[in-house]
Amino acid sequence: MNIFKILLIMMASISFHVMAKPVQIGDLIQVNLPGEESLNKGFQVDKSGRITLPEVGPTYVAGFEEEQLSKVVKDALSKVYRDLSNASIYVSERQILLSIQGYVRSPGEYTLPESSTIQMALYAAGGIRPGAQLNKLQIKRGSDINEFNYKTFLDTGSETSLPKLKSLDTIFVPASPMVGNIEQEFDAAKLANAGDSADSRKAIKVFGEVNAPGSFSFKANTDLVDIIMRSGGVTRYASVEQIRVISGNTPTIFNLKRYLDSGDESLLPRLNPGAIVFVPKMEEEIKSGANMVYVMGEVAAPGAFEGKPGATFMDILANAGGPTRFAESRQIRLIKADGRVIKFDLTAFTEGLGGVRPPTIANGDAIFVPEKTDMNEKSWLKISPDRAVNVIGEVVRPGRIEWSDEMDLMDLLAHVGGPTLRADTTTIEVVDSERKVQVFDLDAYIRNGAKRSQLPHIAAGSIIRVHDLPQDPSDNKSQWVRQKSEASIYVFGQVNAPGRYRFTKEMHFLDILSAADGPTKDADIHNIRITHRDKTYSQVSKLNLSLYFETGDESLLPVVTTGDTIYIPEKDKNWLDRSKESTVRVLGAVNNPGRYVFDDNMTLLDLLAEAGGPSEQAYLQKISVVNMSCCQSQARVFDLVEFSKTANFRKLPVIRAGDTVYIPHQRESLMEKARNGLDDVLKIATTIILIGAL
Repeated sequence: MNIFKILLIMMASISFHVMAKPVQIGDLIQVNLPGEESLNKGFQVDKSGRITLPEVGPTYVAGFEEEQLSKVVKDALSKVYRDLSNASIYVSERQILLSIQGYVRSPGEYTLPESSTIQMALYAAGGIRPGAQLNKLQIKRGSDINEFNYKTFLDTGSETSLPKLKSLDTIFVPASPMVGNIEQEFDAAKLANAGDSADSRKAIKVFGEVNAPGSFSFKANTDLVDIIMRSGGVTRYASVEQIRVISGNTPTIFNLKRYLDSGDESLLPRLNPGAIVFVPKMEEEIKSGANMVYVMGEVAAPGAFEGKPGATFMDILANAGGPTRFAESRQIRLIKADGRVIKFDLTAFTEGLGGVRPPTIANGDAIFVPEKTDMNEKSWLKISPDRAVNVIGEVVRPGRIEWSDEMDLMDLLAHVGGPTLRADTTTIEVVDSERKVQVFDLDAYIRNGAKRSQLPHIAAGSIIRVHDLPQDPSDNKSQWVRQKSEASIYVFGQVNAPGRYRFTKEMHFLDILSAADGPTKDADIHNIRITHRDKTYSQVSKLNLSLYFETGDESLLPVVTTGDTIYIPEKDKNWLDRSKESTVRVLGAVNNPGRYVFDDNMTLLDLLAEAGGPSEQAYLQKISVVNMSCCQSQARVFDLVEFSKTANFRKLPVIRAGDTVYIPHQRESLMEKARNGLDDVLKIATTIILIGAL
C-alpha cells in the first residue's frame, strides 16, 4: 500500500512538472466551452506568442504556465461570453515551429512535435536534394549560427553530433560546390564518368545515343566496350549495328550486336588517343512485303504485322493492341489484296449474335478500324446515307443518327434525348426505307405495355418526324397549317378563346371548354350545342351546363371527338333561333323587355327579374298574364303591390312557355286618366275666362 502511494505521488509530481512547463511558440492550446462550436478546438501559438480566438481576437499566451494560461484566456473570453464556469483551457500538444531552407526538396515553415530531431525535420521538408553539402549544415537560433556535420550522423548513426531543436529555429542546407552556379540534375556517378578527362587532345569523345555522353580519359588497353560502359551504356533508341568510330583519322563501322552474339574480340576496333565514338539513333525500317498484314485506324498500335501461317483476323487485331475506346467497332473494314472490301461487326461478334464470324485474313490484306462518330459532329460526311436515320421535329437533339439493326424506335428516341415538352407524341410519323408512312401513337404504346411487336419497322434510310403542339392554345391560328382538321375540335361563340384545339381520345368535353378559357359572362350555358361530325348523318346534341353544375350528373355531358364543333350562344340573344312556343314574352314597363327562356321551375317573379325588373313608371297593380292553351287563350290580372304585402305565393299566376306578360304604364290607370280629364276641364275653363276677359 505504501509503494502504491509513493507511485501516485511520483506520477503526480511528474504530471505537475509537465504541466508547469510554460507555453512556447508552436504549442497547441485547447479551449473547451460547452455549447460553443467555434471554440471547442485547438489554437496554435503563432510567432508573436499569441492565439487568435473567434470573436475575441489575438491573445498573448507565450511563457505562461497552465494556471496563468487559463486565467488570461478566460479573461479574454469574458468580454464576449458570460458563463465560463465550465470552460477549460490547457496545452493539448507541445510543438515547435521550424523554418527549413536551402537544398531540400520542399523548403518552408513546418510545425513538428517538440521531440523532433534534425532528421525528422529534414524528412518533413521532403529530404535533402542530391548535391547538398552534408558536412556544413547550419542551424540559426536568433542571431547565433551553429554549423554541424550531418554526414557524421549518416556514417555513424550517433545523434550526439546533432543539435537539439527549439521553436523558431532555422535549418539551412547548403549546396555542394560541385553543383556550380547553374541549377541541374546532380548525379555523382555521371559526373565522375562524364568529362573526366583533363586533356582534350587525348580524350576519347563519346556522343549520340548513350546515357552519359562526354570526354573520357584515354587509358592503356581500353577497348570500345569499356568506353561505352563508362558513358552509361547505349539507350533504347541506339542503332547498335551502326556505331561509328574514328580512330587515327580512320572511320570504322562497329556492329555491337554481332560482337555480343559472337564474342569475337577481333571485331573490336582499336582505339587511339583522341578517338571519336558516335552511336547513331535507330531509324524505323519500313515493313513491307507479300507476307505482311496492315492494321490501320483506331487501334492501340497500328502498323504492319507478319502474317504467319494460321494467324486469324482476331490474332492480327490483338497484335495491334485491339481497338481503342474511340473505335467504331461495328464498322471494321477488311480490304483484301485483290481490292474487295468486307465489313465486319466486332461488337455483334463479341455479343454472340448468330451468323457473325470474323473474315478470313491473308497476306497483303489491310484492316481498317474507323473512328467512332461524334454525335455532336454535324458533318454528314461522317455517316453515309445508307447507314443513317433522320430524326426531325420536336426532339431534344434532332439530326442524322447512325443506325444499327439491333436498335428500334425506342432506342432511337432515347439516343436523341427523347421528345420535348411541346412534342405531339400521339402522331409520330415514320417513313421507312420503302417510303411508306406509318403513324405511331407513343402514348397508347406505353399504356398498352410497351410491346416490341407493336413498334413500327425502322431501317437505315428511314425518317422519323415528331410533330409539335400549338405554342399558345388561345392564339393558335398560326398553327392551323400544321394542325390537322381531323385532329382538332372547333369552339365558337361565347368563350374567352374561340378557335381550333388539339384533341385526343383521352380528353372530354370539359377539357376542351377549359382549353378555350371557359364561357364568358354573357354565355348562355343553358343552350350549348354540339355538332357531331364523325357520323355518316347529321347529329346535333344540346347541353344544359348549368344543370350539370347543379346535379354533377356526368351523363349530361356529351361525348365529343375530333372534328366536332361546340357552339355557346350569347345570353338574351337566343330569340332568333327559338320558336315563340318555347319562350315567354315580357312587354311593357320593364327595364329589358323581350323574349326569355322559361322552364317549369321559374315563376313570374323570376321572369320579371330576368327582364331587369319593372321600371319606375310601371303600373304594378294591373299586371296582365296571357296564357296560351290548345283551345283558347285567357288573360289574368295580377297585383304585384298587393302580393308584396301578403307574400301569398298561391296567388302567383301560372306561367308556361309561350305565354305573354304585360306590365302597363301608370298613365293607363284610372286615377291617371281621371287626373288627365280634370286637367283638360281646367284648361278649357281657363281658356273661356281668358276669352271673356278679352
